[in-house]
Amino acid sequence: MTAQRHILVVDDDPALRTALRRPLIAGGYLVTEVGCVAEAARAALAGGCRFDLIILDLALPDGNGRDFCAGLRRQGINVPIILLTGLDDEDEMVRGLDAGANDYVTKPFRVAELMARLRAQMRVHDISEDAELAIGAFRFRPGDKVLIEPDGSRVRLTGKEAAVLKYLYRATAPVTRTELLQHVWGYHANVTTHTVETHMYRLRQKLEADPTRMRLLLNEEGGYRLYPAGVRVVTDPSADPELAAASV
Repeated sequence: MTAQRHILVVDDDPALRTALRRPLIAGGYLVTEVGCVAEAARAALAGGCRFDLIILDLALPDGNGRDFCAGLRRQGINVPIILLTGLDDEDEMVRGLDAGANDYVTKPFRVAELMARLRAQMRVHDISEDAELAIGAFRFRPGDKVLIEPDGSRVRLTGKEAAVLKYLYRATAPVTRTELLQHVWGYHANVTTHTVETHMYRLRQKLEADPTRMRLLLNEEGGYRLYPAGVRVVTDPSADPELAAASV
């Protein structure tokens, strides 16, 4: 099962938290909500707890959201942060962005607009080196070149394997071998499509629980396509050239 995106909402107004919680849950997100800096710090820095985005009020009863944001960045927490404030002040906005916030929304706001900004920030983060991407049961960290299993164990990737997986994650259509050669290898003279096929075979050995029953990384329309949620299944090895060759 693919892990749900987890959103931390930090605001001291219970009515606003409720107004945000409903559309977030309806959108398939897991939501944790707190009302002050102390609770937010405990949630954000808890061992084993990782958020995909933080919605953070600027004015909190025990501190300033901007200072808390800066503190998270110093702790190495790089997930997107959207600041909320009742102050429509350009200098305040600049200070918030300088503190490490990714976006800034002024109250009152339309929930639909905040949801759109949230999705946009997560799309940007998903293609960054700081991302942690859900692929099947794995968490994929491109910057660390590692797949993390549900029990916390790690599967190391080579630099090229991580680059291929990240490129396929970003793609919205099947990716040909030629496209992968161009964007990952740069068309080096000593690289052929056989190199791509070899890397795809090795990736499948690491990604698929059963490489004869592929769910994540498939051959499709003359190329490859990644299904992070595992929505496709191929059970016939002859449908995939690399798998058929490996089974000989």
